[in-house]
Amino acid sequence: MLFNSAQFVVFFIIVYTLYLALNHKWQNRMLFVASCIFYGAWSWQFLMLMFVSITTDFVCAKYIYRLSNPRARKSLLVLNFVVNLGILGFFKYFNFFEANLRALLHIFGVSISSNLLHIVLPVGISFYTFQAMSYSFDVYRKKLIPAKNFLDYSLFVTFFPQLVAGPIERASHLLPQVISPRVLNLNQFREGSYLIFWGLFQKIFIADNLAKIANAYFIPADSYNGATVILGLYAFAFQIYCDFSGYSNIARGLGKLMGFNLMVNFNLPYFATNPSEFWRRWHISLSTWLRDYLYIPLGGNRKGNIITYRNLAITMFLGGLWHGAAWTFVFWGIYHGMLLIVHRLLDPFLSKIPAIKNYFLNKIWFFLRVVFFFHLVCAGWLLFRAQSMGQAYKMLHGLIFNFNILPGLGIKFMSAKLIFFLAVLIVVEIFQFINNDLMIVFKSNRYFKIVFYYICFILLMIWGAFGVNQFIYFQF
Repeated sequence: MLFNSAQFVVFFIIVYTLYLALNHKWQNRMLFVASCIFYGAWSWQFLMLMFVSITTDFVCAKYIYRLSNPRARKSLLVLNFVVNLGILGFFKYFNFFEANLRALLHIFGVSISSNLLHIVLPVGISFYTFQAMSYSFDVYRKKLIPAKNFLDYSLFVTFFPQLVAGPIERASHLLPQVISPRVLNLNQFREGSYLIFWGLFQKIFIADNLAKIANAYFIPADSYNGATVILGLYAFAFQIYCDFSGYSNIARGLGKLMGFNLMVNFNLPYFATNPSEFWRRWHISLSTWLRDYLYIPLGGNRKGNIITYRNLAITMFLGGLWHGAAWTFVFWGIYHGMLLIVHRLLDPFLSKIPAIKNYFLNKIWFFLRVVFFFHLVCAGWLLFRAQSMGQAYKMLHGLIFNFNILPGLGIKFMSAKLIFFLAVLIVVEIFQFINNDLMIVFKSNRYFKIVFYYICFILLMIWGAFGVNQFIYFQF
C-alpha cells in the first residue's frame, strides 16, 4: 500500500476517523491492527516473519534486563542478533553469497550446481530489523527499560507511517510516545498536513519525473557519452533524494496528525561540504544507527588513527551492504568509507586554512565547496544506480574520455526539463538553508504560503506523475 495511492487515502481516512473517536488504549490496539493490514497489503505471509523478530526481541530484552549475570545477558543479546540477522541474511543475501561462492570456486576449478532460491524480499525488512535490534541493544546497555506490554512494543516496531522505509526510530524516542496518551492540537495538524503535501510534491512531481530522465540514461549500452552520463547522474541524485526524503516527510506528517513526533531523516544533504557533514544530513536515522551500534562499539575514534580508519571502512562497507545484495552497493559503501577516511586525513591541514573575511568571497568559497562535494556524491550515485559494476565502469569511462555535447542527443532539452522539475525544490531549500529551518515555508506569512501552495498544486495537476510509482527504498 503506497502513500501516493488512492487505496492509502481511503485506508488513512478510515484509520484516522477511528483514531479520533477512540481513547489511548484502543487507539494503540487499532493502530496495531491497521499497521498489520498496511503491511499485509504487500504480503500477509511475511507478517509472521516480522512477528518472529518482534517476539524474539521482546522476550530477550525482558530477560536481559532481569538477569544480573553478564555472560547470560550477553548470550541472550547474541541470540537475539542471530535470529534477526539470520532472517535478514537469508532473505536478502542468500542468493548473492551463493552465486559469488560458486564463482570463486569456479576460479579454482571446482564446479557445483546452482542452489539459487526464488526468494521474495520482504518489504521493509532492513528497516524494521534494525529498529528492533537497537531496542535490545539499548536494554542490554541499560539505557532503556524494556516495554511491559507486548502490544505497545509491537506497535513501536510496526507503526505503519515509518514501517517500510523509516525513519529507523529508536525505542527511547518512539516507545514513550506509544505508551503515553498523545495530545492533538490544531497547529500539529497543520504542520503534519504541510509535511504530507510537501512530501507528495517531492515524490509525484519531482522524483517520479526525474526518474524518467535517469532511467533513459542508465540503460545498458556498449559505450556512453559523458554528457548524458552526468545528466543522468544529476537526475538520479535528486530523484533518490526527493523520493526518500519525500517518504520521510509523509511519514512524519502522518505521525503528527496522530500526535507522534518522528525524527527528521534528511536535513538539506546537498548543502554539505564534506563527507562527515553529508552523513549528518543524509538518511540520519541510518547513519546515527551505524554510528551508535557499529562504529562506536568497534572502538570509534578512541584507539588511534589506524583503528579509526578501519572502523570507518567497516561501517561504510556494511552500510553499503545494508542497501542491497549487489557489488554496486558494496563498492558504493567502500567509496563513501574512503571519502570519510581521506577527509579525516586532510582535516588537520584544511583546518589551518585562514578564514575568508570578505563576505562575498566567503559565500563564493562555500558555494564552490558545495558544488565540488556534490559531484563527489554523484560519483557514488553512479555506483549505486548502475545495474552492474561493468555498467558503472563503462559509464565512468564515458564520463572521463567521451564527453561530447551533441545537438542530436537532446541534452539541452533534457537539461531544461531537469531544471524545470527542480526549480521549486532549489528555491525552497535555499530558503530553508538561509533560515536554518526546515519548516520555514510552513512558518511564513499567509500570502506567501497561498502562492506556494497554488504553484505546487498547479504543477502537480499538470505535470505530476500519478502512476502510483513505488518508493525507491522499499527494495531495501
